[in-house]
Amino acid sequence: MDLYELKEEQERVILVGVQTQDGDDTEESLKELEELVKTAGAVTVGTVIQSREAIHPGYYVGTGKLEEIRMAADAYDATGIVCDDELSPSQMNNLERELGLKIMDRTVVILDIFAARANTSEGKIQVELAQLRYRAARLTGMGTAMSRLGGGIGTRGPGEKKLEVDRRLIKSRISQLRKDLEQVKRHRELLREGRKRENIRTAAIVGYTNAGKSTLLNTLTDACVLEEDKLFATLDPTTRVLELPGKQKIYLTDTVGFIRKLPHHLIEAFKSTLEEAKYADFIIHVVDASNPQMEEQMYVVYETLQELGVQDKKIVTLFNKQDRLSDAGIFRDFRADYVIKTAVKTGQGLEELKAVLEKLLTEDQIYIERVLDYREAGQLQLIRKYGQLISEEYTDEGIAVKARVPRDIYGRIGGK
Repeated sequence: MDLYELKEEQERVILVGVQTQDGDDTEESLKELEELVKTAGAVTVGTVIQSREAIHPGYYVGTGKLEEIRMAADAYDATGIVCDDELSPSQMNNLERELGLKIMDRTVVILDIFAARANTSEGKIQVELAQLRYRAARLTGMGTAMSRLGGGIGTRGPGEKKLEVDRRLIKSRISQLRKDLEQVKRHRELLREGRKRENIRTAAIVGYTNAGKSTLLNTLTDACVLEEDKLFATLDPTTRVLELPGKQKIYLTDTVGFIRKLPHHLIEAFKSTLEEAKYADFIIHVVDASNPQMEEQMYVVYETLQELGVQDKKIVTLFNKQDRLSDAGIFRDFRADYVIKTAVKTGQGLEELKAVLEKLLTEDQIYIERVLDYREAGQLQLIRKYGQLISEEYTDEGIAVKARVPRDIYGRIGGK
């Protein structure tokens, strides 16, 4: 009996985008989609762009363009197409019927990457919830498209076994996942409350996917978070303490990378994770300064922060990956309070960042000069833990202290 090696065939896809008149840069968006497809394990064999006033409500592209897509698929032996926007159930159904190919959209690809990257129970719950919400709306239209080609993009992760179940079971599963997510949310709130009681401030590291957020956290705190030159390398947020040169401490929290057209299902499902930015005291915005689409990526980040209700925070913007640039250049972010040029991998700008973080912490502190009775010596620990002890001198009258302390600790420091 002959033995055959079974190997999953790599999907070959054609990317399809619609350039409308609102100035949307479809070419750049498709380049990013190609990266997403690559990250998801498929290969792009062709690209089709159509310019039209608006996306076709029935087919995404105009009906005349379908023949061009069909010919391209035949020529390049494509197994499917990936549209650059989220498709409605009818668009997906119509395209599948007309082209006889596996039809995917940007949302399916992003969900697939998230499914592959979810490691913690929290991440898996969030991904499955997003997948099921997406699939519930498209259950009737996905059957043939998904079953014909078996595995591949859109069938991975915690939600893959749910493709065949009916709406009632999906609804029941969504309800259970929501309850699980509420538990996760409460757990996160308890952790935040704990950090609040410690009176240690928090800075959330945000930025476009692959800007260098995890590298920053690892370099500053030895956090051992996965670093890859890939989109969405980090899915599960990590919080670590950073001790600054003046002995003050600050929590740094890594967050999920943002991306243009981030699916609404993901924002909803990952709200408890993304809200780390909402409850942080400061925002560290990491920007890939070597990316030609830097301005657009910054816009997406601020747009997403606004959607999450993040406002009135002090922002430190790091124009990262300076080591990849041939000239220094001028970098501006009018929404930021501080701007620093960094190359996290070489250490450039990190001392300046620490100095800025210390400055932000001291802005909310009160300078005191006190003489503590020796019986109040325990208050030195209070100052060391929550503030900055500048000097202490042991005299006949007591301990002469110069320090900076947070406003909410100020009233608890005795002495005269």
